[in-house]
Amino acid sequence: MIRRVLATAVAAAVTAPVVLLSSAPAFADEKPAAQTQKAKPTIEELKQAVERAQKEYDAAVIAVNDAVKFLEEGLEEETYPTKAALVEAEKAAEDAAKVKDEADQAVMDAQAELDAATTDEDKAAAQTALDEAETAATEAAEAKTAADTAHTEAQTAHDDERVAQVRKIDLLQKARDEAKTALEDAEKALSDAEEEGEEPAGECVPAPELTAVVSGLPDKVVGGTTETFTLRVTNGTGGTMDEVYPFASAHGFDTKGYKELDSYLDLEWSTAANPKWRDADLLGGTSIGSLKANASVDVKLRLKVDADVLAGQGSVYVTADYLNDDGSCGGYPDLDDYGFQILPEGGDGAGDPGKSEDPKGKPAPNSPTGQGGTSTTPVNTSSTTTGSLAQTGSNDALPKIALAGGAALVLGAGAVIITRRRNKSTGT
Repeated sequence: MIRRVLATAVAAAVTAPVVLLSSAPAFADEKPAAQTQKAKPTIEELKQAVERAQKEYDAAVIAVNDAVKFLEEGLEEETYPTKAALVEAEKAAEDAAKVKDEADQAVMDAQAELDAATTDEDKAAAQTALDEAETAATEAAEAKTAADTAHTEAQTAHDDERVAQVRKIDLLQKARDEAKTALEDAEKALSDAEEEGEEPAGECVPAPELTAVVSGLPDKVVGGTTETFTLRVTNGTGGTMDEVYPFASAHGFDTKGYKELDSYLDLEWSTAANPKWRDADLLGGTSIGSLKANASVDVKLRLKVDADVLAGQGSVYVTADYLNDDGSCGGYPDLDDYGFQILPEGGDGAGDPGKSEDPKGKPAPNSPTGQGGTSTTPVNTSSTTTGSLAQTGSNDALPKIALAGGAALVLGAGAVIITRRRNKSTGT
């Protein structure tokens, strides 16, 4: 894991300030701008791409065949709504036509009866029968017209369904053709990779959208106290990260002798899923599980400060990596640091004149006059900041330079690794 290299650099940053002063500018110059680059897929990944493309093409072919079958058979089943309505309308039109024919025949028969009548009484009866037959014939003709109209409308509705299905088939055929092209492209990419005879390297890439932001860390910590704060890890990308690995580490040095104070600082962590407090040294190699796109998870951090700590300056360094099931990996390209001032037990910023010697055998430094950097940066899923470097207000610039140099060395180490990966992938 690249963060183990970075963790070593952090330790070096706070334990060897002289080295920092000579090397920090060179490392700082090497820090690249945040960027995203896509790793070359492995042959296994290309095979998986071919399998996915094949499945998509097979599904597209089945969809086209099913749509054609539905056009030819499904739409013509009498249970289908528009077909059922058409069948009913056809029967109604046939029945109306039959009634009209019978009514017309009745008019013809009544007219014949009237023509054959010889007496006035027979003629009157025949005329009445003719009038009634003609009225019935008129009503039958109107009913037939209405039935014919309904039949035409039902036929149009059913035809519209057929047209819509034909259009759907056309779209499905285009999707099938596109899926076939995608399959051919995937097969070619795999074939080309296999012909090259080399397995493309699965490289980790910078992922500035994966952020680790600290909130709740005070700008001053006092010996003999415990501070609890939060590290929020956010996946600001558009895809799920299968395994996410946050990193956090606390470091410090006294403000006069520039002795490391790491042994006085105990950083622990826990999560809602695993609430037991554990040493933060284990955090860099521990997954907190998957993280969906644009989702966040909070890691609780607890900084314990020994009662006999000397006045000094400290920082909490944080970042995060990810590793997916398909082998792709990456991480936030920098280490963000959150600075704080370290005060001895009972200290109020004016120092503790009564302490003439470090209880752990180190000469006691003079009390600091500076102010630690704030760590109450709000959570921002699009953040690409590099944190707040710890600062002091002392006339002696060495504490400020040493801590800044520590961050530069940490970030420089990351820059070297990222640059190496980038150069490898581009052949430069």
